[in-house]
Amino acid sequence: QVQLVESGGGLVQPGVSLRLSCAASGSIDSRYAMGWYRQAPGKQRELVAAIISPGTTNYANSVKGRFTISRDNAKNMVYLQMNSLEPEDTAVYYCNAGRDLVGLVVSPKYDYWGQGTQVTVSS
Repeated sequence: QVQLVESGGGLVQPGVSLRLSCAASGSIDSRYAMGWYRQAPGKQRELVAAIISPGTTNYANSVKGRFTISRDNAKNMVYLQMNSLEPEDTAVYYCNAGRDLVGLVVSPKYDYWGQGTQVTVSS
């Protein structure tokens, strides 16, 4: 089992930055990708960014150039640095362990989600 706990969300104004953190514990396998997903009201959950290693990442087109995902395997942490936030970024952000770089399940036995953290971008 893997436990994921997100933090760092909040209410911010457009244009500012925010960093989300995901703390992982349990039977972590660093060979699997980790990712950030988001779900806005009335919409499906979507992939924001995913990472296997520093040079192997994937981003949604809507966040390319603004968001950066990073991973610290020694600390079992995953981060999402979000710059130039827009109202369209408002959503609950979830951390995932196990899905691949495009959001597909690799192994049903290794597909974990955190409880989510709310990000609201509004003036």
